[in-house]
Amino acid sequence: MRNPSFDSGTDERAGADNLRVPLRQLQAGGHDTILQDLRLRIHRKLIDTLDLTKVSNLETERVKVEIRRILEDMVMAEALPLSRADRDRLAIEVHHEVFGLGPLETLMKDPEISDILVNSHDRIFVERFGKLEKTDVRFRDDAHLMQIIERIVTRVGRRVDESSPMVDARLADGSRVNAIIPPLALDGPVLSIRRFGLDRLTINDLIQFNSLPPQIAEVAAACVKSRLNIIVSGGTGAGKTTLLNCLSNYIPENERIVTIEDSAELKLQQEHVVRLETRPANIEGQGAVTQRDLVRNALRMRPDRIVIGDVRGGEALDMMQAMNTGHDGSISTVHANSARDAISRLETMMLMAGISLPERALREQIASAVDVIVQLTRLSDGSRKLVEFSEVTGMEGNTITTQMIFKFEQTGVENGKVMGDFVAMGVMPSFMDRLERHGFRIPNTHFLPLALGGKRRAI
Repeated sequence: MRNPSFDSGTDERAGADNLRVPLRQLQAGGHDTILQDLRLRIHRKLIDTLDLTKVSNLETERVKVEIRRILEDMVMAEALPLSRADRDRLAIEVHHEVFGLGPLETLMKDPEISDILVNSHDRIFVERFGKLEKTDVRFRDDAHLMQIIERIVTRVGRRVDESSPMVDARLADGSRVNAIIPPLALDGPVLSIRRFGLDRLTINDLIQFNSLPPQIAEVAAACVKSRLNIIVSGGTGAGKTTLLNCLSNYIPENERIVTIEDSAELKLQQEHVVRLETRPANIEGQGAVTQRDLVRNALRMRPDRIVIGDVRGGEALDMMQAMNTGHDGSISTVHANSARDAISRLETMMLMAGISLPERALREQIASAVDVIVQLTRLSDGSRKLVEFSEVTGMEGNTITTQMIFKFEQTGVENGKVMGDFVAMGVMPSFMDRLERHGFRIPNTHFLPLALGGKRRAI
């Protein structure tokens, strides 16, 4: 007797003629092409046979057994020329269709892939080691892609439709998802997934990847422990969130941390962490909660440190005020191309708060609040590096002054790989006294610009 949970009322024999492949056709050649077409049609038949509204509430193992049973029945009834390997693959694909991300599941399991970019249902690209490449993976059609997008966003309590055609979400593993659909996307739904590794990276991993040298890592760790306010700046995909996660490891366990994000990505390991996430407006345009709302609320939560995943708007003003009123040791990320650009962006975003303040007052807030700016860049070979470590030193007239402590000097490109050295600029940071008061003594040799022979010393 059939299990009603898996029977949608359709006859498994219906459409049998569409699934049969004459033996003479196989003998004539093109076996792989025919089997590929068979897989697609059987895949659709299995999806139509399953009652997805009921199957999603059942145990995973039970669903796997039923999928296998339905597949075997179809193979026997239609005398389909499928090997055991083909049957196993079909069963896995259907399981992914029911519970996972459909065709994208195979890409999600590849640890080398950092980004999955679905430009349309039949054009899917991935990024491996900083380089984009096209894949053979594809969805059946736009409706199939929309089904997967809706599954992703509904799991985190968000929605995507014509009235709200753009959405940010996240997957269970923390990967960041952005989707945009027609009418804004002219060629069909578009999906972008920024993946985060299952194994959380540490500063030692970044040192091994040559993203930064041990000396800069030591100085950065001391800055975090000594409660300096740090801005991590860089372009899209430069590794800002990764570095912020690494730096957060140095926050003491006995401090209360409040994280604020548009889409939760941070993975702090401390026990005393409160995670806050923004909320978009509902279908009536009501109920939106912005990062600025969360920053102001966080100030009432007795935080020792406030960590903002990505400063994008008026919350910059509230963040600067928090840093200046006893919440030192905070860390945030900003999109910018250099340390100087990061300061200009902070000033612009503070103006977005809608409060009319003199230009000098805004700059004094920034100069007083921010201690260190760490600039990251993704280079032409796909590698991500810390290219500038600067200190904000104060004001001269109406200008915020900074001094570069370390930088990465590119010397050329060999076989497609960027060559260069991390260099100390020979400047002793003014925050050294503060580090010493907290018990950290950084060797002066870390900041010396010259080595034997009078050459600039590469760290």
